[in-house]
Amino acid sequence: MNQPRFCSIRRRLLGAGAAVLIAATGYLTPAIAQEDTFKVGSTPTGVPFTFLDVNSNSIQGVMIDIVTAIGEQESFKPDVQATQWSALIPSLTSGKIDIIAAAMYATEERAKVVDFTDTVYSYGEGLFVSNDDTTDYKSPKELEGKTIGVQVGTAYIEPMKALGVFKEVKIYDSIPDIMRDVQLGRIDAGFGDRPIVAYQLSKGAAKVRLVKSYESTVSGNVAMAVQKGNDALRTRLNDGLKKVKDTGKLDEILAKWGLD
Repeated sequence: MNQPRFCSIRRRLLGAGAAVLIAATGYLTPAIAQEDTFKVGSTPTGVPFTFLDVNSNSIQGVMIDIVTAIGEQESFKPDVQATQWSALIPSLTSGKIDIIAAAMYATEERAKVVDFTDTVYSYGEGLFVSNDDTTDYKSPKELEGKTIGVQVGTAYIEPMKALGVFKEVKIYDSIPDIMRDVQLGRIDAGFGDRPIVAYQLSKGAAKVRLVKSYESTVSGNVAMAVQKGNDALRTRLNDGLKKVKDTGKLDEILAKWGLD
């Protein structure tokens, strides 16, 4: 008659025993152990590195796949936060995010305020003009006297201004904004991250063309970033990145997005 009550007491005793065992041994089964979660800042307009996928309403792309793969190796979960390009570094330094995973060059100037991981991918700037402009430009100097557009926060702004050959260097929030004004004839040409421009144009983003004869003048290494002095997280990311490279997973991700 008292069996249900006995079973209930037995379950409580077993539960208490398990708690004592865990406390004594410090052992947690994989099902019980919790992964770390890090907030990852990524831009919604950097296809194919990072972009907003309207179907899933989430940020997707090369850098998301890479930081996710690193998380699998290093037992952490990336909580991706959509962050505008100009807000990436301020968000990191203020503690709103823990990691920047975007198409960001690891420049000396940026390294003064954040710490970068090892290199993930390397590339330079691409030049795009309207379809009506059929000139095979090879260098920026061949655009002397013209008005160009460059994305805010990129490493191309100061070098282009320093050339002193353009009528005006206009700064835009995103590459699609530059493409729009090139297409409408408001500016003569635009500069942006070559793989991003190429990917967007392959999807019919605008009636402009990437100048294949153009030779990049500013090349850089893309890396992830953490807060200055956060050596533990930086080391963890580097360890995971090495594993992702060694297993061939990085090559697989790059090939998936047409960057092989």
